[in-house]
Amino acid sequence: MGTFLEASWPMAWDGPSKRDRRGGRYHPYLPDRLTTSTIIVADDVSHEAARAETLVRRLIAHPTGHGVDGLARFLLRSEAIASSRIEGLQASPQQIALAELAGLDAGVSRGFTATAALVANNVTALRRAVTDLVAVSSVCTADIVALHTALLPDERHHGLRDVQNWIGGGDWHPLDAEFVPPPPEHVPALMDDLLAYINSAGHSAVLQAALAHAQFETIHPFTDGNGRVGRALIHTVLTRRGLTPNAILPISLVLLTRSDAYVEGLTAYRYAGEPGSPEAHTAINSWLRVFLGATVTAVEQAEKFADELAELHDEWVERHRRFRESHGLRPAPRAGSAVARLLDLLPAAPLVTARTVQALLGITHPAARQALEELAGAGILHPKQVERNTTGYLAREIFDLLTLTERRLASTR
Repeated sequence: MGTFLEASWPMAWDGPSKRDRRGGRYHPYLPDRLTTSTIIVADDVSHEAARAETLVRRLIAHPTGHGVDGLARFLLRSEAIASSRIEGLQASPQQIALAELAGLDAGVSRGFTATAALVANNVTALRRAVTDLVAVSSVCTADIVALHTALLPDERHHGLRDVQNWIGGGDWHPLDAEFVPPPPEHVPALMDDLLAYINSAGHSAVLQAALAHAQFETIHPFTDGNGRVGRALIHTVLTRRGLTPNAILPISLVLLTRSDAYVEGLTAYRYAGEPGSPEAHTAINSWLRVFLGATVTAVEQAEKFADELAELHDEWVERHRRFRESHGLRPAPRAGSAVARLLDLLPAAPLVTARTVQALLGITHPAARQALEELAGAGILHPKQVERNTTGYLAREIFDLLTLTERRLASTR
């Protein structure tokens, strides 16, 4: 599904070793355009895509007792954390939550690593991928560049690359690379074609997401951060097509544990052979099977999330009821009260302070503190000193659920 070009790399006299200094011929890969390619989807792939979309719609309609929004926010955080880990950004969920808290509460500035701050930023950027990019009438290159800037705020090179990049091999030249993307002069036109495809509806939503992701990773339009942007783009497509309006599928969580199959699938897509040939048909469908398998597993995991969040919420409600009765209060708080709304907020914000609750719920500081103290008294939240004059409140069971889910998924490798 493309053409190998021939290019020459000059010698680097300042390279640290003879191997690094050498020059020679290399072969960047120029993919075909998506809008003009004839992609024949195998029958089994088409049936699996339909099944995957049916499962997604069932997930969206999941009868969680406190609504799907809490599930959506929880999955968004999980997806952003997993996408970051694929890029080697390792930080504990509690560290990331603390870094997120620092972005909302000026009184919190310590206790987390720089890596945790980067991952917390990825949570915000992924949210942008399924809000801002979904709202525009058509996605353009400037939107993708803005997403890249949001995901990598400290990156020196924002905008489409004007240099040759490569994957694998050494740092000094692409001669030993595993894959060399197209030369920079081809990138703008390839991105225009990719975005024209994203703004169309020639395939079902999940197949469109799969092909758009593979094409983006093949173009590799940025000097760094292509993986994170490419995975965020999956959710842009799914949400723009209306398949996932309220939830983020933890696809990166699946790909994190199936990295070998993921790389093999992308490699098959990139080297598919002549357009329309049997080899191209086989290779592209091989990638689509990998992506659909990850999607189905992601939906299954998300359904378990939903079931377990619903069970946890029910347990919290019962625990809260017992606490209120023991203090001579009416068993259930008033619907729409600060404490009731805070219970639904915890999956998205498992570490909060009075100031963040005040801002998130639009209530007074005394009301926020009272709600926090009440849930702490019920054993739902646990106080944690995060700064000298700032107390955080931690929903430990949310972090336990995230850890359990990741371990459960990892066991399916």
